[in-house]
Amino acid sequence: MPAAARASQRTYTITELAAEFDITARAIRFYEDMGLLTPERAGRNRVYGQRDRTRLKLTLRGKRLGLSLQEIKQLVDMYDSPSDTSQQLQAFMGVLAEHRRLLEQQREDIEVTLAEISQHEARCRSLLAGGARPARPVKASD
Repeated sequence: MPAAARASQRTYTITELAAEFDITARAIRFYEDMGLLTPERAGRNRVYGQRDRTRLKLTLRGKRLGLSLQEIKQLVDMYDSPSDTSQQLQAFMGVLAEHRRLLEQQREDIEVTLAEISQHEARCRSLLAGGARPARPVKASD
């Protein structure tokens, strides 16, 4: 049997995949529940093939990019379909463009918040340098 055929028939246990990708078996079972992985069964044991390993790798890559599991599933499922690769790539680029837009908006929001924090810090330093006294406590009757 050629080496490529043997590699495609390689199977993995949940423990092996968890160790390889540094995740918990519980996370793998969760991805299975979400339909991202579809291991076969040998009695009570899950048996993961090369397809599951690849899908897990793509899932974790999508998570690192900040994609939702729904987006990841949609993209990973496309790779199983016999459809045109260019359509898959266009869909992936659309998801990435939307994700980029959201991240850039978050970055802008963070920069505004950091600028406000800097202004408050500068004001506090100025007050402390000027010998400002602590504000008196507010009484309930005020």
